[in-house]
Amino acid sequence: MADGRLRSGAKIRYKWTMEFPAYLATMPMHAITEIHGEPGLVARFRLEVDAFDEAARARLTAALDLAAELHREDRRVREPYLNHLLRVAIRMMHHYQVRDVDVIVAGLLHDAVEDHPAELAGPDVTGDPTTAALAVLADRFGARVARLVGAVTNPAYDPERDRDTQYREHVAASLDGEPWARVIKVSDFTDNGVGVIHTVGPKVARSAAKYRPLVPVYRDLIGRPDTPLSAPVKRHIFAQLDLAEERFAAILDRPN
Repeated sequence: MADGRLRSGAKIRYKWTMEFPAYLATMPMHAITEIHGEPGLVARFRLEVDAFDEAARARLTAALDLAAELHREDRRVREPYLNHLLRVAIRMMHHYQVRDVDVIVAGLLHDAVEDHPAELAGPDVTGDPTTAALAVLADRFGARVARLVGAVTNPAYDPERDRDTQYREHVAASLDGEPWARVIKVSDFTDNGVGVIHTVGPKVARSAAKYRPLVPVYRDLIGRPDTPLSAPVKRHIFAQLDLAEERFAAILDRPN
């Protein structure tokens, strides 16, 4: 908004009635995206959230509403940015079997501070807007959520150094001591890396070049004993990393 303030009481609402197939819960997320769009992903998210208790559902819904408001005008090439955040959260709940509400809330809000610090912090903020935005998240959702979001928020980069190199250094350093942040970030990476084939134009090659060197970094982080995921989930993620590498190779190594 023009004055930098969030609209109060923002909610995800649709003015039309949509019916989704009974097999929505079994559909790949990018298939839901292509066929049913944002409303389908919201419906899929709510199917997962139904497994939680009332208090957890309220927190998850509040986080989704805040993410929708902050990113209301953001786009990812062909789609609303909220689709990405929904897929990150659904993937953690469904594929990674995460039931830690703080982690899922942080997944929904993982780009909020990086992309909209001033809007989140409000018009009266003094000092660093990133610090102020994290304080707002801590006040609304708890210090742990703010810490997790902080761990996956990119810092200001040195303009004299390669941006992608600094990004990879930040990922390795920030996730080293935050096992649950690794879970959020690998879901984000899966959506961006494995999902690179769902985008179009020059961004395909740029994304592949940016993310390809991170495959061994994530393989190491996820394989660590303190990463709080089951052995089957880790095997699933390793398979996804293999698929990402195959797709990066197809994009970058093979002439068209």
